[in-house]
Amino acid sequence: MSQVKTKEELELMKISGDITARALKKVLENVKPGVMCIDLDKIAEDEIKKREGQSSFKTVEDYKWTICTTIGNQVVHGIPTNRQLQSGDVLGIDIGAIYKGYHSDMAISQAVGEVSKNTMKFLEIGYKTLKAAIKAAKIGNRIGDISQTIQLMIEGAGYSIVKSLTGHGVGQELHEEPMVPGFGKRDIGPKILEGMVLAIEVIYAKGSGDVFVEPDGWTISTKDKSLAGLFEQTVAITKDGPIVLTPYL
Repeated sequence: MSQVKTKEELELMKISGDITARALKKVLENVKPGVMCIDLDKIAEDEIKKREGQSSFKTVEDYKWTICTTIGNQVVHGIPTNRQLQSGDVLGIDIGAIYKGYHSDMAISQAVGEVSKNTMKFLEIGYKTLKAAIKAAKIGNRIGDISQTIQLMIEGAGYSIVKSLTGHGVGQELHEEPMVPGFGKRDIGPKILEGMVLAIEVIYAKGSGDVFVEPDGWTISTKDKSLAGLFEQTVAITKDGPIVLTPYL
């Protein structure tokens, strides 16, 4: 599987990314206290189908949902359930779509109702870190340039990287090479090439960043119960710089 996409492939991935972004926007419009995560999953599925896409996540063996939802100390891969959101929750939503055989992948952590200033600062750092990491995704750099950008900003704010989880390439498969860790050193790792498409992820926690898998076999949570955050966008590498295929609309 080539890491470098053709012009035609990038056009299809742009459409795929737009489908994913618009589905996430519709989900976020419905995030409020009292809403169940399983209802958000149905909204996402309907939006993706309406735009002639399919759920990326349902291509993962034994995963039966369109989105992953995580609350509080849950980090990634949470199953949407009948649990009702409460004011003060931090909800992570991970979503992906396929269009004509090409995947896109994105995630965001969102405050539900009123949260503390401390929690808002935590979320803002994750968002700013993702934007900075995307800027580092340019031709001639290496994956380590992205990784170190993430690590320095997250750790510089007093938080921890969840080092066992990583960003990745994306294309005809949801997860492709190269892996894009949230920690590392500049000038190491694979070269960033024109035509690559990367799902860049900021996966972090207020506490240690050590995680475990919950009994459901999917949900990964922080061991110390500390708040977790997740921000992700699919980014195409072009001669004009990185282009986000899954904008936060």
